Amino acid sequence: MKKRMLMIMLGLILAMPVFVSANVQTPGGSEKPAVPGSQDKDGEKETEECDCEKQEHTHKDWQAKMAEREQRLLGWVDQYTPDKKAEWTKVLAEKKELRNKWLSPENAEKREKWKQEKMTKIQELKKQLDEGKITKEEFVQKAHGGKAMGHWKTFHDLKSAVETKNDKRAAELLNQLLDQSKQHNEKIKTMLAE
Repeated sequence: MKKRMLMIMLGLILAMPVFVSANVQTPGGSEKPAVPGSQDKDGEKETEECDCEKQEHTHKDWQAKMAEREQRLLGWVDQYTPDKKAEWTKVLAEKKELRNKWLSPENAEKREKWKQEKMTKIQELKKQLDEGKITKEEFVQKAHGGKAMGHWKTFHDLKSAVETKNDKRAAELLNQLLDQSKQHNEKIKTMLAE
């Protein structure tokens, strides 16, 4: 289980540049797929090869996956915590707005600075791991700023609670995930304000 979580977390770290560049604007203002090998609006494939150096991943429509996850989440909110529906709707709308601001061309410099700082930190931690100064668990913990991807774990725990029909646990996890989502929105606001 620890290895699986480690692989998921490392995959997310390594995939972050793909997430950040998922919506590239061309000079004419039209959107162009940022993923090499994807199709443009005329249906023609780009000829550029994937430069993702031996990473195990697929280039799927990340935004569609997130929209599907959001709909599933709202369905669970309707079922287990209907009194929080308005609050959830507000938090998710704010999350989309903040993500769009973060990914906008005006914030490209901030994103690049954040990415460089994150990569520098990860390289330093990797060096410490290679030298035996820290363990793999410490590496993962420090690479994620001590939070260990809590919201992803909460979402998967919630999914398990729903599958096992544990209504009380599902309601608890929905409330926990709502708090984590609010915290995440505040973090993005801070990053945008810097």
